[in-house]
Amino acid sequence: MSSSERMTNAQLLQQVALLRWLSSQSDEDRGLLTALTGIQVGKELFNRITGQDKVDAFKRECILGISEFVRQNKRATKAEINAEVEKRVLIFAAQVKALEETPLF
Repeated sequence: MSSSERMTNAQLLQQVALLRWLSSQSDEDRGLLTALTGIQVGKELFNRITGQDKVDAFKRECILGISEFVRQNKRATKAEINAEVEKRVLIFAAQVKALEETPLF
């Protein structure tokens, strides 16, 4: 199973709460399920409104790109590494700026 197919911790907790409620039908378990679902919905809304999940993905991409450059260019000079870092950071900044200018819906 790839990491993209795995449930997040929040999804797993929600499924556990759902399973508990389905087996017990108790008000306590329904309240737990409602709270966990509300938290997950709130987090998703926050990410969609702010684009934070995309910013985090761009940041990972930037860092991985820099590390890949260093790995493939073991004899690169400090100036070459600095130039690559600057290039990658400028790309990251442009991606974030483009997100800010994109309509929410």
